[in-house]
Amino acid sequence: MNVRIDPSWEERLKEEFEKPYFKELTEFVKNEYKNEIVYPAPGFIFRAFDLCPFEKVKVVILGQDPYHGKGQANGLAFAVDEKITVPPSLQNIYKEIQSDFAVPCVAFSEAGAKKSSLEHWAEQGVLLLNATLTVRANIAGSHQGKGWELFTDAVIKKLSDERENLVFILWGNYAKAKGAQIDREKHLVLEAPHPSPFSAYSGFFGCKHFSKANEYLIVQGETPIDWLS
Repeated sequence: MNVRIDPSWEERLKEEFEKPYFKELTEFVKNEYKNEIVYPAPGFIFRAFDLCPFEKVKVVILGQDPYHGKGQANGLAFAVDEKITVPPSLQNIYKEIQSDFAVPCVAFSEAGAKKSSLEHWAEQGVLLLNATLTVRANIAGSHQGKGWELFTDAVIKKLSDERENLVFILWGNYAKAKGAQIDREKHLVLEAPHPSPFSAYSGFFGCKHFSKANEYLIVQGETPIDWLS
């Protein structure tokens, strides 16, 4: 498989790649791609890391699984390419951004997102990390419990230990559980219900995580994220 990952991450995770669980995970994933339809494309498995090098991370947004529908998953949590129908969770994310900043979000309209790939966030330092980095087509959660969760826990701990003053955004109980790896004395952790239509009205709408993240970054002397364009 043609798998790419930014050298900054490759260096920091090389010990993780050598652990027995990751070697077993690699064999499982290779067999899945060989015998089943799996998302995202192999070259996009580590795309979140490729677009957002370790030293450039400012904000981490945690998702659960890649989208399991045809053509949806692009390697970034919550994102889809512009030609794909915008999923409800991403629509709700953009609605919250508009509400949070009380101005229209250029990237979003009710008809669909113009920048739903979210590359413009990743390139500004937003690590859009799913807990599980692959999934079998049309079967949500099919690659859970195979080792990805151990790997992404290690990623979160590496960021928590070696960086300072990051913003971790955890939506939903699954993401909140992964927050156990984060040193909350060093970093800002923002928690809310998941942006899914099933839970968005239970506290995701109105959480103002985007402005809170920017306020924190500014206090730390960092350039805020342009969530709106």
